[in-house]
Amino acid sequence: MTSESPSVHAPRSDSPRFTDLFRDGNAGAVGILAGGFLLAAITMFVTTALMPSVVAEIGGRELYAWPTTIYVVVSIIGVMGVGQALARLGAVGAYLLAFATYLVGGIVCTLAPTMPVLLAGRAVVGLGGGLLSGLGYALVRTVLPQRLWGMATGLISAMFGVGTLVGPVLGGLFAQFDAWRLAFAMIALAGLALGFVAPRALRGHGRTGQVEPFPLGSVALLTAAVAALSVASITEGAARVALLAAAAVLLVAFVAWDRRARSSVLPDSTYRPGSPMRWLMLTNAMLTIAVVSEAFTPLFGQSMAGLAPVVAGFFGAAVSVGWSFFGLLGARAATPRSRSALLIIGPGLLAAGFLGAALTQREPAGPGLAIVWFVLLVIAGAGIGFGFPVLSYATMSNVTDAAEAGKAAATIPLVGLAAQSLGAALAGVLVNAGLPSMPQAAINLFVGLAVLAALGVVTALAAVRRRAVAE
Repeated sequence: MTSESPSVHAPRSDSPRFTDLFRDGNAGAVGILAGGFLLAAITMFVTTALMPSVVAEIGGRELYAWPTTIYVVVSIIGVMGVGQALARLGAVGAYLLAFATYLVGGIVCTLAPTMPVLLAGRAVVGLGGGLLSGLGYALVRTVLPQRLWGMATGLISAMFGVGTLVGPVLGGLFAQFDAWRLAFAMIALAGLALGFVAPRALRGHGRTGQVEPFPLGSVALLTAAVAALSVASITEGAARVALLAAAAVLLVAFVAWDRRARSSVLPDSTYRPGSPMRWLMLTNAMLTIAVVSEAFTPLFGQSMAGLAPVVAGFFGAAVSVGWSFFGLLGARAATPRSRSALLIIGPGLLAAGFLGAALTQREPAGPGLAIVWFVLLVIAGAGIGFGFPVLSYATMSNVTDAAEAGKAAATIPLVGLAAQSLGAALAGVLVNAGLPSMPQAAINLFVGLAVLAALGVVTALAAVRRRAVAE
């Protein structure tokens, strides 16, 4: 079942159910879309626990943070290549290309004798990760009827939350047994296995969109901006300030270039007066930037509440738990009124959860207060879960030109990756400004993220006023 425009599938008024995704022959395709996105998320976060073992064996401590950084930067390129891949290779070919990079990159990482070789392997895998992230959203629009778009994007985005939990845990298990190379081998095998399944699961879904010239100028500017943000997140002092300033200049240059380019990264509607697309993208950024809190909450839990490392690790996934669970509930919204409400409530709930966490920081904190923190962070994650499926649905629904459809869908993970890079750099500034007081560092982070989420309420209101979720 395929479509090139929303009009092919008339939306039904009844609320879709999760099981509807796996009916009418869609089960295999949905499994590949969600499984590919889960693999990309796990791959991004698996190095969190692996790196101590990696540097102990092959060295490269000065490059400790780069396996994640380079993965994110190259993923941006992969996401921006989704439209080209679908137009030239079709759904099956695009997925086989992505899974092939996992096989090749995973093998390189598995056999890496030095850190530079490992980084090369992570770059190759990052390209595939970006493709998988973009394809997951892009093909929802053509594989499923419109009434299931919200539910499908809710499932796919929930996979990101699962990946943030499973990735570090999986890495920790392999590190525990000093088998970090086996972790990368498992990633390669997962890509191989999904590559065998993809042709049958996506049978009948051919090329989509039109072949356009590759938007080299736009890609170069945006990739450079994300690279500057990613490096800023692992530097301090004047170097971080300079990199943040450079990233801001590059982002402005990207927008100026992209809106005039013959072949652009963002859909043309982004730059059209009165279009809700730009407000949807800003709301996306204000929601997904919140995930950066999970890099610091385990530290807060251990330092202030005395949590054991393994417990603190699960504590750090609280936002993703809320996102994953409530995302499936938010995806059930079936009317313009309910979607509009959730799009606004989502960032509001996110702001409330973070503000509550900020107001309850103190040291020492007992287990009871740690539970309160966990609940508040789950509430914050619920805000993402409620808002994100609606946002994804609206982003895909506000494009009627089939040639623009792939671009619109690809902006969903693209904006998220860029926002998380910015968030990581800003979070470092906020936390360092509060140290050596750990409670103050936590307050700075949560208040800063609450302010950004509150801005998300403003952008969501702007999108709703422009009928972003109208049928």
